[in-house]
Amino acid sequence: MSTIDLTQRQRTVLTTLINIYRANENPIKTDVIAEEVNRKSGTIRNQMQDLSSLQLAEGIAGPGGGYMPTAKAYEALDIEHVNDPASVQLIHNEEVIETVNIEEITLSSVYNPQLCRAEIHVQGSIRDFQYGDEISVGPTPVSKLQITGTIDGKDETRSVLILKVDDMLAPSKNKPHIIEISD
Repeated sequence: MSTIDLTQRQRTVLTTLINIYRANENPIKTDVIAEEVNRKSGTIRNQMQDLSSLQLAEGIAGPGGGYMPTAKAYEALDIEHVNDPASVQLIHNEEVIETVNIEEITLSSVYNPQLCRAEIHVQGSIRDFQYGDEISVGPTPVSKLQITGTIDGKDETRSVLILKVDDMLAPSKNKPHIIEISD
């Protein structure tokens, strides 16, 4: 668990830095982060200086420079840093989204089909996702779970889509045995 107490704005900026960095693995300029979080570039520059002083971001000088998250940044946000994550497909309004990876899926209220929700933890921007959009996630690498539903909420600070689950499919390992009965 993190011992660094970050403000909501710092968490948002740091999460955005990590998400953009994961997508291209190059230093990220403040104006790119500013556009993503809908803030002024100067505000983000100040935030990045604060995050650098906390050793959560590293500034890279020069024309190709910008900021990169440190290992401590991943720890501060309780994000597992995976070098080669498994690919899980995400379909948004019938279009395959290539710019995000699914980090985690958390299910709630599975026992009540009318209240079943899934939290889809995304690596990447969720800015273009809107309430009521149709989403399909999966199949997951191990269980081959596929979840389909509509966006019921989102937490941009943590890059989480909250899905009202319409359907869940997972192949069963315990297929029913067919017994032939002869007359």
